[in-house]
Amino acid sequence: MSVIANSFVGMYALIDCNNFYVSCERLFNPQYLSKPVVVLSNNDGCVVSRSDEAKRLGIPMGAPAYQYQPLFKKHNVKVFSSNYNLYADMSQRVMNILQRYTPDFEVYSIDESFLEFKGFEHFYELDTIGRQIKQDLKKSLGIPVCVGMAPTKALAKVANKIAKKFPDQLNGVYLLDTDQKRIKALKWLSIEEVWGIGRRLAARLRSLNINTAYDFTQLSDNYVKKEFSIVELRLKKELLGESVLRLEDIKTKQSIATTRSFERDEREYEFVKERVATFAISCAEKLRKQNSDAHLLSVLIQTNPQKETMQYRRTVTLQLPYGSNSNLTLCNYAIKALDMIFREGYAYKRAGVIVTSFTQASEKQLNLFDEQDYRHNNLMKAIDRLNRKMGEPKIKLGIQDLDRTWKMRQEHLSKNFTTNINDLIQIDLNIA
Repeated sequence: MSVIANSFVGMYALIDCNNFYVSCERLFNPQYLSKPVVVLSNNDGCVVSRSDEAKRLGIPMGAPAYQYQPLFKKHNVKVFSSNYNLYADMSQRVMNILQRYTPDFEVYSIDESFLEFKGFEHFYELDTIGRQIKQDLKKSLGIPVCVGMAPTKALAKVANKIAKKFPDQLNGVYLLDTDQKRIKALKWLSIEEVWGIGRRLAARLRSLNINTAYDFTQLSDNYVKKEFSIVELRLKKELLGESVLRLEDIKTKQSIATTRSFERDEREYEFVKERVATFAISCAEKLRKQNSDAHLLSVLIQTNPQKETMQYRRTVTLQLPYGSNSNLTLCNYAIKALDMIFREGYAYKRAGVIVTSFTQASEKQLNLFDEQDYRHNNLMKAIDRLNRKMGEPKIKLGIQDLDRTWKMRQEHLSKNFTTNINDLIQIDLNIA
């Protein structure tokens, strides 16, 4: 039985930026408004963001860029490399504005946030707030969003999908606040599109003739719990209008990975060694940002699976003798791990370092017999401070290539308009 609310006490709003990466690029390149635009992943590998015009050309999410080059050329599709500095800065600006509307706030992803409205019912109409949020973000930042509102987080996701699907009728804002609306929405929503239903689970549900979100809510609690799990049972309750998922604080990452493809296939051990060392140091910097120590470190290397050459792929994981976020310690163990798996004669295309099993760096378990050098803490703080002050990392280990910065293939990279004053729009004052 549904327990959907009739007022907006405890109502949730999901604010989702439309085609976020593309929208960020268009802000500073308005000549591409109303034209097909795509943004590619790291190393210009595949499509990770599409404008509506690109979607209408049939370009799917995840499309390999090299396979779609003829189509890009035929339809004059503008291609951008991922510019995560720009996207992260614009995301923070979006979140700063959203936090003005309510103190109950959750950043769900770089382009999505949940807002909870409690106790506002005597002062505002909720759909009015939704329209204000949309107008505020468009006017202040130029970022288009859709707003879905409902009594639970899962239903807010559904409401947002409806707002996106029917832009002309709803103008990007949809309030799902009655049981009649809820049932109609769930009968419209296919099971694959339900928040939290993955591809494999959707296929299994389809095999059971459960084709829509509404079909899923008709299953008994006992059946869902027995055949699936408590996670799916919570989802069912949410779709019925019973709020069981609360806002969450920003979570500390449970694993950190830095993996990259090389610009070309590489056979030289020294090249791979330098890359692995740099990746380990990148992981150490990220660990320090979230005040974590890692206890497990993995290194992976692999050849190019797209080529008909000898194939080799190995990963090895080492237990560190103590938790650490030191560049020196992680680099040393990453090289030890690489030495265990590196084989001469192969052309390597990719390598990576992954750290896991975290503890709080500020709550170290001291041991009289470990060989940890606690002077690393102050050394890392000094390195981080200098690198922040001087921009591009200036303090590196000797094992790293001092001239090499972060080299990814980014043939279509835009400028960092919001974070680098040297990248601001140039104005030609020599007007005849």
